[in-house]
Amino acid sequence: MVEILVTMVIIAFGLLGMAGLQVRMQTSELESYQRSQALLLLNDMANRIAVNRNNASSYVIAATSPTGTPVTCPTTTSTTVQRDLGEWCQALQGAAETSGTSKVGAMIGGRGCVELVGSDYMITVAWQGMTPISAPPTSVACGANAYDSPGTPCINDLCRRVVTTLVRIATL
Repeated sequence: MVEILVTMVIIAFGLLGMAGLQVRMQTSELESYQRSQALLLLNDMANRIAVNRNNASSYVIAATSPTGTPVTCPTTTSTTVQRDLGEWCQALQGAAETSGTSKVGAMIGGRGCVELVGSDYMITVAWQGMTPISAPPTSVACGANAYDSPGTPCINDLCRRVVTTLVRIATL
């Protein structure tokens, strides 16, 4: 009888361990999905700027007022820049995939910035991660302090994730 009890305790601990592992795997999968979505959106804007190089300076979006969540996306499409920024804003909000009336096709709290750094354009996509890790560099200001939740581990930008790239426009 004691052997059966010990066996059941061992199996219970094993099942609890498997459940914990499953939760961690799902969190890691979501983090990975969000990062891949952010990289796609980052490359999308980099390509849009490169294609419309004569108007590259019109794409600048300050890090203090990024596009994406929770901003109302521009709907004016009279110029290529306005159309590109409106489409990028919609993509950052997840408009590519919907569930009912909710936009679910992007990262949690996706924000985007295009900053002029010297003669280059730094494109940044920021989003909220699921678990706290080290904060991004302070030189990357897009979405700074936007993902802090007092009373949770997500403070001091520990849940803010960012990807950046530089686009250099050659003088032709």
